Amino acid sequence: MENKQSFEEVLLRDGRLIYTNVGVSMLPLIHEGRDIIVIEKRDISKLKRYDVVLFKRENVKGRGEYVLHRIIKKLPGNVFYIVGDNCTKGEKVHADQILGVLTAVKQGGKDVDLKGFRYRAYVYLWCAPYHLRFLILHIKHFFKYAAGAIAYKLRIKKQ
Repeated sequence: MENKQSFEEVLLRDGRLIYTNVGVSMLPLIHEGRDIIVIEKRDISKLKRYDVVLFKRENVKGRGEYVLHRIIKKLPGNVFYIVGDNCTKGEKVHADQILGVLTAVKQGGKDVDLKGFRYRAYVYLWCAPYHLRFLILHIKHFFKYAAGAIAYKLRIKKQ
């Protein structure tokens, strides 16, 4: 029988969690099933804007769902406005839902320098202007949907 531990249990025991991400909400920074990420426990008072945090969201069935997204703003009452880098909507997350913060990313065997110029430029050009990013992603999704609909109609006409 496999002994699966929750992310909370691993973070409590080891102080850090190393895993491969599932999902596309953090593209282009983190690719599903390819990149290795490291999450570490961090004092909530030290969290700052643009940190990438792992939090637990309650879903409709009452089971927790782990989410890795970026802090965009700190709101009153120890609440954060958090958005995935590839998402068009954000959400409010209370500090007690946050489990840890991203401290390392390994892409194709190479470490991403989370303090380096390229990463900082990415954050300030893509993540900081999140309203503009939302618009760009909405337009991208619209054209992707429209292209799919046109291709579907063309396939039906050929039959």
